[in-house]
Amino acid sequence: QVQLVESGGGSVQAGGSLRLSCAASGLTYSKNCLGWFRQAPGKEREGVAQISTGGGIDYYVESMRGRFTISQGNAKNTIFLQMNSLKPEDTAMYYCAARPSAFCVGSWYVATFAYWGQGTQVTVSS
Repeated sequence: QVQLVESGGGSVQAGGSLRLSCAASGLTYSKNCLGWFRQAPGKEREGVAQISTGGGIDYYVESMRGRFTISQGNAKNTIFLQMNSLKPEDTAMYYCAARPSAFCVGSWYVATFAYWGQGTQVTVSS
């Protein structure tokens, strides 16, 4: 059974930082495409960043590049999202997702990611 567990969300003031973690288990392949998405109330889920755990190749939604950094941990299928210079508009539920593919291709279609975590809330106050 595939499980993705996020942690690290919380409440911060604008300009602050947070580091999200995601641990994925039960995936069939040792190398996968893992990513972060977010969804604000009343809005569609949108991509943030994704990384190929086999080769470290990463992709970012352009508006996130520079402030957010995705990385992988030493443990298999563990990724992080370092978020700096947070803004109130970054407030959302952040989800970890897995695409059963050895490499990411930069697609942000939600349907291409088969597995999802429960999400971790990030709230940025002004």
